[in-house]
Amino acid sequence: GQHIELGISEMNLFMLLGQLGLSHDHHGEYLLPIGTVYDPFVLRGLDALIYGVYNDARFVVAGTPAGVTLAPEGGAHQSTITASVGAELPNLTYHEPAFATEVDWLLCDALRELGESDGTSAYLRLSTRPIDQSPFADAVERYGEDRLRSMVLAGGYRLLDGPDDGRPGVTIVTTGVMAPEALAAAAVLDDEGVASTVVHLTSPDRVYRSWRAGFARSAATASVVRVPSQLHRLVRADERRRPVVSVHDASSHSLAWIGSALGTGQYALGVDRFGESGTIANLHEITGIDTGSIVNASLIAISETTPFTE
Repeated sequence: GQHIELGISEMNLFMLLGQLGLSHDHHGEYLLPIGTVYDPFVLRGLDALIYGVYNDARFVVAGTPAGVTLAPEGGAHQSTITASVGAELPNLTYHEPAFATEVDWLLCDALRELGESDGTSAYLRLSTRPIDQSPFADAVERYGEDRLRSMVLAGGYRLLDGPDDGRPGVTIVTTGVMAPEALAAAAVLDDEGVASTVVHLTSPDRVYRSWRAGFARSAATASVVRVPSQLHRLVRADERRRPVVSVHDASSHSLAWIGSALGTGQYALGVDRFGESGTIANLHEITGIDTGSIVNASLIAISETTPFTE
Protein backbone atom coordinates (compact mmCIF):
# COMPACT_ATOMS: atom_id res chain seq x y z
CA GLY A 1 0.00 0.00 0.00
CA GLN A 2 0.96 3.62 -0.47
CA HIS A 3 0.36 6.43 1.99
CA ILE A 4 -0.25 9.89 0.51
CA GLU A 5 -0.79 12.76 2.92
CA LEU A 6 -2.67 15.66 1.39
CA GLY A 7 -3.89 18.93 2.83
CA ILE A 8 -7.18 19.21 0.95
CA SER A 9 -10.71 20.26 1.73
CA GLU A 10 -13.30 17.76 2.93
CA MET A 11 -15.26 18.00 -0.33
CA ASN A 12 -12.15 17.25 -2.38
CA LEU A 13 -11.19 14.42 -0.03
CA PHE A 14 -14.49 12.62 -0.58
CA MET A 15 -14.36 13.29 -4.32
CA LEU A 16 -10.89 11.70 -4.40
CA LEU A 17 -12.01 8.71 -2.31
CA GLY A 18 -15.03 8.31 -4.58
CA GLN A 19 -12.89 8.19 -7.72
CA LEU A 20 -10.28 5.86 -6.21
CA GLY A 21 -13.13 3.69 -4.96
CA LEU A 22 -14.45 3.23 -8.50
CA SER A 23 -11.27 1.55 -9.77
CA HIS A 24 -13.14 -1.75 -10.10
CA ASP A 25 -15.43 -0.15 -12.69
CA HIS A 26 -12.65 1.62 -14.57
CA HIS A 27 -9.83 -0.90 -14.40
CA GLY A 28 -11.31 -4.16 -13.12
CA GLU A 29 -9.33 -4.11 -9.87
CA TYR A 30 -10.22 -2.91 -6.39
CA LEU A 31 -8.06 -0.41 -4.54
CA LEU A 32 -8.14 0.06 -0.78
CA PRO A 33 -8.63 3.83 -0.35
CA ILE A 34 -8.61 5.07 3.27
CA GLY A 35 -9.21 8.70 4.17
CA THR A 36 -9.19 10.46 7.53
CA VAL A 37 -11.10 13.61 8.36
CA TYR A 38 -11.90 15.65 11.43
CA ASP A 39 -15.23 14.06 12.34
CA PRO A 40 -17.10 17.38 12.81
CA PHE A 41 -16.19 18.21 9.21
CA VAL A 42 -17.69 15.09 7.64
CA LEU A 43 -20.74 17.21 6.86
CA ARG A 44 -18.63 19.72 4.90
CA GLY A 45 -18.00 17.03 2.31
CA LEU A 46 -21.39 15.35 2.57
CA ASP A 47 -22.47 15.99 -1.04
CA ALA A 48 -19.34 14.31 -2.37
CA LEU A 49 -19.65 11.48 0.17
CA ILE A 50 -23.23 10.79 -0.89
CA TYR A 51 -22.28 10.98 -4.57
CA GLY A 52 -19.48 8.47 -4.02
CA VAL A 53 -21.52 5.83 -2.20
CA TYR A 54 -24.44 6.40 -4.60
CA ASN A 55 -22.12 5.37 -7.41
CA ASP A 56 -21.00 2.28 -5.44
CA ALA A 57 -17.52 3.62 -4.84
CA ARG A 58 -15.67 1.54 -2.24
CA PHE A 59 -13.54 3.30 0.37
CA VAL A 60 -12.99 3.63 4.10
CA VAL A 61 -13.23 6.93 5.94
CA ALA A 62 -12.25 7.46 9.56
CA GLY A 63 -13.70 10.47 11.34
CA THR A 64 -11.72 11.36 14.44
CA PRO A 65 -11.86 12.89 16.99
CA ALA A 66 -15.62 12.90 17.50
CA GLY A 67 -18.33 14.23 19.80
CA VAL A 68 -18.04 16.46 22.86
CA THR A 69 -15.13 14.26 23.93
CA LEU A 70 -13.28 16.73 21.69
CA ALA A 71 -14.27 19.42 24.24
CA PRO A 72 -10.76 20.69 25.10
CA GLU A 73 -10.31 21.89 21.51
CA GLY A 74 -13.40 24.12 21.49
CA GLY A 75 -17.16 24.05 21.18
CA ALA A 76 -17.28 24.41 17.40
CA HIS A 77 -15.19 21.26 16.92
CA GLN A 78 -17.79 18.77 18.15
CA SER A 79 -19.88 16.39 16.06
CA THR A 80 -23.40 15.32 17.00
CA ILE A 81 -25.33 14.14 13.94
CA THR A 82 -22.56 12.29 12.08
CA ALA A 83 -23.54 9.01 13.74
CA SER A 84 -27.04 9.27 12.28
CA VAL A 85 -25.65 10.23 8.87
CA GLY A 86 -23.41 7.17 8.90
CA ALA A 87 -26.26 4.85 9.82
CA GLU A 88 -28.71 6.29 7.32
CA LEU A 89 -26.59 6.36 4.16
CA PRO A 90 -27.04 3.33 1.87
CA ASN A 91 -23.89 1.53 0.65
CA LEU A 92 -22.02 2.72 3.74
CA THR A 93 -21.57 0.81 7.01
CA TYR A 94 -20.99 2.88 10.13
CA HIS A 95 -18.95 1.61 13.08
CA GLU A 96 -18.15 3.20 16.44
CA PRO A 97 -15.69 1.02 18.38
CA ALA A 98 -14.40 1.75 21.88
CA PHE A 99 -11.35 -0.50 22.19
CA ALA A 100 -8.18 -0.77 20.12
CA THR A 101 -8.64 -4.38 19.03
CA GLU A 102 -12.17 -3.58 17.87
CA VAL A 103 -10.70 -0.94 15.56
CA ASP A 104 -8.24 -3.53 14.21
CA TRP A 105 -10.95 -6.12 13.54
CA LEU A 106 -13.45 -3.66 12.05
CA LEU A 107 -10.89 -1.98 9.79
CA CYS A 108 -9.63 -5.31 8.45
CA ASP A 109 -13.21 -6.41 7.81
CA ALA A 110 -13.99 -3.09 6.12
CA LEU A 111 -11.02 -3.54 3.79
CA ARG A 112 -12.20 -7.07 2.98
CA GLU A 113 -15.66 -5.69 2.13
CA LEU A 114 -14.22 -3.26 -0.41
CA GLY A 115 -13.52 -6.17 -2.75
CA GLU A 116 -16.77 -8.09 -2.22
CA SER A 117 -19.46 -7.97 -4.90
CA ASP A 118 -22.05 -7.06 -2.27
CA GLY A 119 -19.70 -5.10 -0.03
CA THR A 120 -20.03 -1.52 1.15
CA SER A 121 -17.87 1.43 2.01
CA ALA A 122 -17.15 1.99 5.70
CA TYR A 123 -17.19 4.90 8.11
CA LEU A 124 -15.40 4.53 11.43
CA ARG A 125 -16.39 7.21 13.95
CA LEU A 126 -13.42 7.26 16.30
CA SER A 127 -12.02 9.19 19.24
CA THR A 128 -8.64 10.14 20.63
CA ARG A 129 -9.83 9.69 24.22
CA PRO A 130 -7.60 7.24 26.15
CA ILE A 131 -9.68 4.32 27.44
CA ASP A 132 -8.75 1.52 29.83
CA GLN A 133 -8.54 -1.67 27.72
CA SER A 134 -9.09 -4.12 30.58
CA PRO A 135 -12.89 -4.46 30.08
CA PHE A 136 -12.18 -5.70 26.56
CA ALA A 137 -9.59 -8.15 27.87
CA ASP A 138 -12.25 -9.45 30.26
CA ALA A 139 -14.63 -9.91 27.33
CA VAL A 140 -11.98 -11.88 25.41
CA GLU A 141 -11.56 -14.17 28.39
CA ARG A 142 -15.32 -14.60 28.74
CA TYR A 143 -16.18 -15.24 25.08
CA GLY A 144 -12.94 -16.40 23.51
CA GLU A 145 -11.25 -14.35 20.79
CA ASP A 146 -12.91 -15.99 17.77
CA ARG A 147 -16.43 -15.68 19.12
CA LEU A 148 -15.90 -12.12 20.33
CA ARG A 149 -14.51 -11.10 16.96
CA SER A 150 -17.61 -12.43 15.21
CA MET A 151 -19.82 -10.48 17.64
CA VAL A 152 -17.83 -7.27 17.17
CA LEU A 153 -18.22 -7.60 13.39
CA ALA A 154 -21.93 -8.38 13.77
CA GLY A 155 -22.42 -5.12 15.62
CA GLY A 156 -22.03 -5.61 19.36
CA TYR A 157 -21.66 -7.75 22.45
CA ARG A 158 -22.46 -7.82 26.15
CA LEU A 159 -19.70 -5.86 27.84
CA LEU A 160 -21.11 -6.64 31.30
CA ASP A 161 -23.57 -9.36 32.34
CA GLY A 162 -25.82 -8.20 35.15
CA PRO A 163 -26.69 -10.85 37.74
CA ASP A 164 -30.07 -12.55 37.43
CA ASP A 165 -30.85 -12.39 41.14
CA GLY A 166 -34.43 -11.12 41.20
CA ARG A 167 -33.53 -7.46 41.70
CA PRO A 168 -34.95 -4.71 39.46
CA GLY A 169 -32.88 -4.48 36.28
CA VAL A 170 -31.94 -2.12 33.49
CA THR A 171 -30.18 -2.58 30.15
CA ILE A 172 -27.58 0.09 29.44
CA VAL A 173 -26.74 0.36 25.74
CA THR A 174 -23.62 2.26 24.76
CA THR A 175 -21.32 2.77 21.81
CA GLY A 176 -17.89 4.27 21.29
CA VAL A 177 -16.18 6.25 24.00
CA MET A 178 -19.10 6.13 26.45
CA ALA A 179 -18.29 2.54 27.47
CA PRO A 180 -16.37 3.62 30.61
CA GLU A 181 -19.29 5.74 31.84
CA ALA A 182 -21.73 2.89 31.19
CA LEU A 183 -19.61 0.44 33.18
CA ALA A 184 -19.14 2.95 36.01
CA ALA A 185 -22.91 3.55 36.13
CA ALA A 186 -23.54 -0.20 36.32
CA ALA A 187 -21.24 -0.42 39.34
CA VAL A 188 -23.09 2.40 41.11
CA LEU A 189 -26.46 0.85 40.29
CA ASP A 190 -25.32 -2.48 41.70
CA ASP A 191 -24.68 -0.72 45.01
CA GLU A 192 -28.18 0.78 44.75
CA GLY A 193 -29.76 -2.65 44.36
CA VAL A 194 -30.21 -2.58 40.57
CA ALA A 195 -28.91 -5.31 38.25
CA SER A 196 -27.43 -3.80 35.09
CA THR A 197 -26.40 -5.34 31.80
CA VAL A 198 -24.15 -3.24 29.58
CA VAL A 199 -24.53 -3.86 25.84
CA HIS A 200 -21.79 -2.28 23.74
CA LEU A 201 -22.64 -1.66 20.08
CA THR A 202 -19.57 -1.63 17.87
CA SER A 203 -21.78 -0.92 14.86
CA PRO A 204 -25.23 0.46 15.67
CA ASP A 205 -25.74 0.48 11.90
CA ARG A 206 -25.39 -3.30 11.53
CA VAL A 207 -27.54 -3.97 14.59
CA TYR A 208 -30.29 -1.70 13.28
CA ARG A 209 -30.21 -3.30 9.83
CA SER A 210 -30.41 -6.75 11.42
CA TRP A 211 -33.54 -5.73 13.35
CA ARG A 212 -35.12 -3.97 10.39
CA ALA A 213 -34.56 -6.90 8.02
CA GLY A 214 -37.04 -9.07 9.89
CA PHE A 215 -40.00 -6.75 9.83
CA ALA A 216 -39.17 -5.51 6.33
CA ARG A 217 -39.63 -9.06 5.05
CA SER A 218 -42.82 -9.38 7.05
CA ALA A 219 -44.19 -6.18 5.54
CA ALA A 220 -43.23 -7.27 2.02
CA THR A 221 -44.73 -10.76 2.27
CA ALA A 222 -47.69 -10.08 4.64
CA SER A 223 -46.46 -12.96 6.78
CA VAL A 224 -44.70 -13.13 10.12
CA VAL A 225 -40.96 -13.67 9.72
CA ARG A 226 -39.40 -14.73 12.99
CA VAL A 227 -35.68 -14.33 12.55
CA PRO A 228 -33.86 -13.21 15.70
CA SER A 229 -32.01 -9.95 15.15
CA GLN A 230 -28.56 -9.22 16.50
CA LEU A 231 -30.14 -6.96 19.12
CA HIS A 232 -32.35 -9.79 20.36
CA ARG A 233 -29.33 -12.06 20.55
CA LEU A 234 -27.65 -9.47 22.78
CA VAL A 235 -30.64 -8.88 25.07
CA ARG A 236 -32.04 -12.16 26.36
CA ALA A 237 -35.79 -12.80 26.39
CA ASP A 238 -35.96 -12.61 30.17
CA GLU A 239 -34.36 -9.13 30.07
CA ARG A 240 -36.46 -7.52 27.35
CA ARG A 241 -39.08 -6.15 29.73
CA ARG A 242 -36.39 -4.19 31.52
CA PRO A 243 -36.17 -0.51 30.61
CA VAL A 244 -33.32 0.60 28.36
CA VAL A 245 -31.02 3.55 28.95
CA SER A 246 -28.87 4.38 25.93
CA VAL A 247 -25.92 6.75 26.02
CA HIS A 248 -24.04 8.14 23.04
CA ASP A 249 -21.53 10.93 22.46
CA ALA A 250 -23.79 12.03 19.62
CA SER A 251 -27.42 13.02 19.20
CA SER A 252 -29.68 11.06 21.55
CA HIS A 253 -31.82 10.31 18.49
CA SER A 254 -29.15 7.99 17.09
CA LEU A 255 -29.91 5.12 19.51
CA ALA A 256 -33.51 6.04 20.35
CA TRP A 257 -34.95 3.11 18.36
CA ILE A 258 -33.67 0.39 20.68
CA GLY A 259 -36.51 0.44 23.21
CA SER A 260 -39.05 0.13 20.40
CA ALA A 261 -37.13 -2.80 18.92
CA LEU A 262 -37.23 -4.60 22.26
CA GLY A 263 -40.79 -3.55 23.10
CA THR A 264 -39.90 -1.66 26.26
CA GLY A 265 -39.43 1.87 27.57
CA GLN A 266 -36.24 3.76 26.90
CA TYR A 267 -34.40 6.85 28.08
CA ALA A 268 -32.06 8.04 25.33
CA LEU A 269 -29.12 10.10 26.58
CA GLY A 270 -27.01 12.03 24.10
CA VAL A 271 -25.72 15.41 22.99
CA ASP A 272 -28.66 17.57 21.94
CA ARG A 273 -27.13 21.03 22.32
CA PHE A 274 -24.16 22.97 21.06
CA GLY A 275 -21.09 22.52 23.20
CA GLU A 276 -18.41 24.74 24.60
CA SER A 277 -14.78 24.33 25.50
CA GLY A 278 -13.94 22.56 28.75
CA THR A 279 -12.76 19.32 30.24
CA ILE A 280 -14.26 16.08 28.98
CA ALA A 281 -15.78 15.38 32.40
CA ASN A 282 -17.41 18.82 32.54
CA LEU A 283 -18.87 18.56 29.05
CA HIS A 284 -20.17 15.05 29.68
CA GLU A 285 -21.97 16.34 32.77
CA ILE A 286 -23.32 19.46 31.04
CA THR A 287 -24.70 17.45 28.12
CA GLY A 288 -26.12 14.73 30.36
CA ILE A 289 -24.07 11.72 29.28
CA ASP A 290 -21.89 11.30 32.37
CA THR A 291 -22.05 8.42 34.85
CA GLY A 292 -24.42 10.28 37.17
CA SER A 293 -26.88 10.97 34.36
CA ILE A 294 -26.93 7.29 33.37
CA VAL A 295 -27.54 6.27 36.99
CA ASN A 296 -30.34 8.81 37.44
CA ALA A 297 -32.05 7.85 34.19
CA SER A 298 -31.85 4.17 35.13
CA LEU A 299 -33.35 4.72 38.59
CA ILE A 300 -36.19 6.78 37.15
CA ALA A 301 -36.83 4.21 34.41
CA ILE A 302 -37.18 1.25 36.79
CA SER A 303 -39.36 3.23 39.19
CA GLU A 304 -41.99 4.01 36.56
CA THR A 305 -44.25 1.43 34.97
CA THR A 306 -45.19 3.90 32.22
CA PRO A 307 -42.16 6.21 31.98
CA PHE A 308 -43.60 8.73 29.54
CA THR A 309 -47.11 9.13 30.95
CA GLU A 310 -47.80 12.43 32.68
